[in-house]
Amino acid sequence: MDFDQVRQDWTTLGAQDPLWAVSVAPDKRGGRWDVDEFLAQGRADVARARAWLTRLGLPARWDRVLDFGCGAGRLSQALAEHAEEVVGVDVSVPMLETARALDRSGGRCRFVLNESPDLHVFPSGSFDLVFSELVLQHLPKRVITEYLAEFVRVLRPGAPALVQCTTRPLWTLKGIGWRIAPNPVVRFAQRAVLGYPAPMRMTALPEARVRAVVAAHGGEVVDTATTPEPATHWVSTRYVIRKLGGGR
Repeated sequence: MDFDQVRQDWTTLGAQDPLWAVSVAPDKRGGRWDVDEFLAQGRADVARARAWLTRLGLPARWDRVLDFGCGAGRLSQALAEHAEEVVGVDVSVPMLETARALDRSGGRCRFVLNESPDLHVFPSGSFDLVFSELVLQHLPKRVITEYLAEFVRVLRPGAPALVQCTTRPLWTLKGIGWRIAPNPVVRFAQRAVLGYPAPMRMTALPEARVRAVVAAHGGEVVDTATTPEPATHWVSTRYVIRKLGGGR
């Protein structure tokens, strides 16, 4: 499955059930997310991220932030409480329309459509933080590595990125299915059995690969946190990445 297929799938998800597609929960499907609860979830995620960056001696307030794969703007709005400007970028027009409709940031969020597997729409060294949560896991492995390289490029020297990737499936029944079932079978099951509006791909990327890509493009992995996530049947690793060339 290539990048265009991912873009088409998330356009469908954004049109039919955008909040549930961003934060999948069985009891929120079919437009049942409360907007205040949805946005509060984003604030909690950003609070944890800021605490992590602070422990590492990295900035927890920023001039300009890139929220990669912003979806409905759940994290963009939370980040805007600690930044002068947040640029949310996504491949899905309906997702961006939802993000704009829900925006309560007072003009600090700007939402941008990017339909290419790179970030050429942004110049090098133009962000103080890149944030990506629950996004890269849905992309083909080749595209993930291209975006990792782009994250480092668009950061200012010394600036951090906080990035989440799925590492491996859990040894649960569904996790075993992710390990052994071919992608076409998974896509069919998600639509025909689970009734998803469109499939959601999941991709494993080993930590060693993340570290190699980041290092090859002028960055370093400062810290990692790996956690099992039973709700998704996957193990996720979160990375704090810093672009070399600036002080801590």
